Amino acid sequence: MPMGHTATNQAGSGGLTATEHRLANGLRVVLSEDHLTPVAAVCLWYDVGSRHEVKGRTGLAHLFEHLMFQGSGQVKGNGHAEMVQGAGGSFNGTTSFERTNYFETMPAHELELALWLEADRMGSLLVALDEESMENQRDVVKNERRQRYDNVPYGTAIEKLAALAFPDGHPFHHTPIGSMADLDAATLEDARAFFRTYYAPNNAVLSIVGDIDPEQTLAWVEKYFGSIASHDGKPAPRDGSLPDIIGTELREVVEEKVPSRALTAAYRLPEDGTRACDAADLALTILIGGESSRIYNRLVRRDRTAVTAWGGLWRFAGAPSLGILDVKTSGEAEVAAVESAVDEELARFAEEGPTAEEMERAQAQLEREWLDRLGTVHGRADELCKYAVLFGDPQLALSAVGRVLEVTADEVQRIAQERLHPRNRAVLVYEPTEPTGDDIDDANDADEAAAAATDETEEAAR
Repeated sequence: MPMGHTATNQAGSGGLTATEHRLANGLRVVLSEDHLTPVAAVCLWYDVGSRHEVKGRTGLAHLFEHLMFQGSGQVKGNGHAEMVQGAGGSFNGTTSFERTNYFETMPAHELELALWLEADRMGSLLVALDEESMENQRDVVKNERRQRYDNVPYGTAIEKLAALAFPDGHPFHHTPIGSMADLDAATLEDARAFFRTYYAPNNAVLSIVGDIDPEQTLAWVEKYFGSIASHDGKPAPRDGSLPDIIGTELREVVEEKVPSRALTAAYRLPEDGTRACDAADLALTILIGGESSRIYNRLVRRDRTAVTAWGGLWRFAGAPSLGILDVKTSGEAEVAAVESAVDEELARFAEEGPTAEEMERAQAQLEREWLDRLGTVHGRADELCKYAVLFGDPQLALSAVGRVLEVTADEVQRIAQERLHPRNRAVLVYEPTEPTGDDIDDANDADEAAAAATDETEEAAR
């Protein structure tokens, strides 16, 4: 049976608990009982993302996410999807810079099926992986790139911003979607080697949340996962650390057929898992986090130089996080005027700090977002995996709300003074190749496409 466990009821977690177990082959298992509804969520995180890729083989982590749905030893073709949906469940997978995850939400009485399916592809995917499935999914991913990046307005903004904010050679310099050339270059043996290296039980965390019997659930986990061999050949990821401050403004002008001029910026901020990162999250929430934010009120409501203004924190554990700001201009408004107004708001915030009302509203907003995630079986399973993989302790997911509420106004002001200024940002300026128009629908559609593109980066900008 599984060896060792811990149980914690974290302050500020609403009474939620989690227990952690480890199989002899290294698989970490996290359980959280929740009998409110008769459903169970299974979430499996592998400690591999685009940061682990090598030059010339970008996009392989995301391509492999697709290959994982193409059959395994005992499940042929599209059988995984058919079995989950036939049992009344839902499923998906996503790829980010730092991990790849797979998840199912099932009626509680179908939990064993989900565990068997995940174990079968972890243990026997190479039996089914062949040239036909490789070519099929290569084409799927290339079409996904065309539809979500290359052929939509501003679609490559996130990709260009990452390349600008992280220097060449940095593991976060490229996004998980990868390049067309590298997708074409990937071979079947590349995929097989990738699986053998990273898709091992000792490189994964399995969380199960919901209406479960812990003893029975652990017995199923041991039955289906316990015989899968571990693998110790995983190379260490490249160092993603950088200086706290860029030291200058990095800028690129992009001339494309887009609905309006646009300003997109990324500020280098502290790594995820730190108190300073939580302070940065609060600062960005006050400044650009929704229609009550300072920058939205200034640009959209007061100056009317923008039709949309949004932003948030792109959290990374293995590299500096990025504070994202995105503005689509209104009519003939110039980017220079928008940028000047943004800098004025940032400077005023750094000088005055947040008001008590702004702090209360921002903390309430982030608290609600956290509780929304922890309040669903799928959201909680995902957060437990995240903190286990990236920070070594799934229990941290249950105390995250409290840590946000502990941040002070002085800390928020200090992070703004130190980091939210022109010498610490990468900037993309979009200039239309055709006359601009005040088309709110087009701008909103473009924002939705950009947000969708971040699914491969774990819904990167909040």
